[in-house]
Amino acid sequence: MRMRRSIAVLTGTAALVTVCGCSARAPGADGAARSPAPAGVGRTASAPASAPARATTDDKPSAPATGAPPPAVLWSRGDEGRDVRELQARLRQVAWLFEGPTGTYGERTEEAVKGFQDKRGLPATGRTDAVTWRRLLAMTHEPGEWELYLMGGQPAAAPDPRCRSGRVLCIDKTTRTLRWMVEGRTLTTVPVRFGSQYTPTREGVFHVYWKSRDHVSTLYHSPMPYAMFFSGGQAVHYSADFAARGYAGASHGCVNVRDETAIASVFAQVRNGDKVVVSW
Repeated sequence: MRMRRSIAVLTGTAALVTVCGCSARAPGADGAARSPAPAGVGRTASAPASAPARATTDDKPSAPATGAPPPAVLWSRGDEGRDVRELQARLRQVAWLFEGPTGTYGERTEEAVKGFQDKRGLPATGRTDAVTWRRLLAMTHEPGEWELYLMGGQPAAAPDPRCRSGRVLCIDKTTRTLRWMVEGRTLTTVPVRFGSQYTPTREGVFHVYWKSRDHVSTLYHSPMPYAMFFSGGQAVHYSADFAARGYAGASHGCVNVRDETAIASVFAQVRNGDKVVVSW
C-alpha cells in the first residue's frame, strides 16, 4: 500500500529527480530482462550518480536561518509502504544500505539515513525529511522494479488471460510470482525463481505430466522436493538454495519456490493434467 504522506513538499524543487534435470546454481552474466523503471509520482528520475556517495566530495550546506521551521519529516522508523521501499533502494545506490528493500523503515534504514545526513552536514536524526530526500533524489536514479523488489515479493500482476479458466499454475516471469488458480480465483501466490540466460525457463502453455514428492535430479543429483514436471525436465519445485540465497542464484530451467509450506500445499492440490502457463 503506497504511502505518500508528505511527498507534496517536494513539488517544484529543482532537479528531482531430457528427464529430471533441474537444480540451483549461481548465474553467470545475468542477461535476464529487467522491467522498466516505474514512473515516479510527482517527479522525474535524475541521472545516475557517477560514483557512490561515500566517494563524492560534497559541499556542506549553509546553516538554516535562525528560527526557520524544521523541514517536514516524510518517513521515519516504523513507517511502511512503497515509498519506504524506494527510499531504501536509493540508499542502496549510494552504498548506505546493503540489505534488499523491505518496505519497512527499521533500525538499519534509520542508521543508513543518519549516516547519509551526517556526511552532508544535515541534522543526523535518522528521519527522512524533505531536505534529506531532495539531496538523495539528486544523487540517485529512479529505481526499477527489480531494484525495489530485490528479494522478490512484489505484488503479482493481473493473471495472464490463459489462466482465467480451469485449474492453472499461473507463472509470471515479470513479477516473479506463481499463482495457483482454480476457475479464475487465486488460491495461493508465492515468489519464484527461474533459470539463467543459459538455461532459461520455457514460456508457453503446458500441463503437469508427472508429480514426484521426494524427487532427486538424475542429472545434477540435487533434491527437487514437491516436483511438478510440465516440460521435459523442467518442473515447479521447492528449492532450499532459493530459500537460502534468494535471487543471488538461478535454476537450470525449473521454477523454484522457496516457501516449503506453500509449495507442499499446492503440490497436494495439483493433479496430473492441470494447466501450467509461463509468461513474461
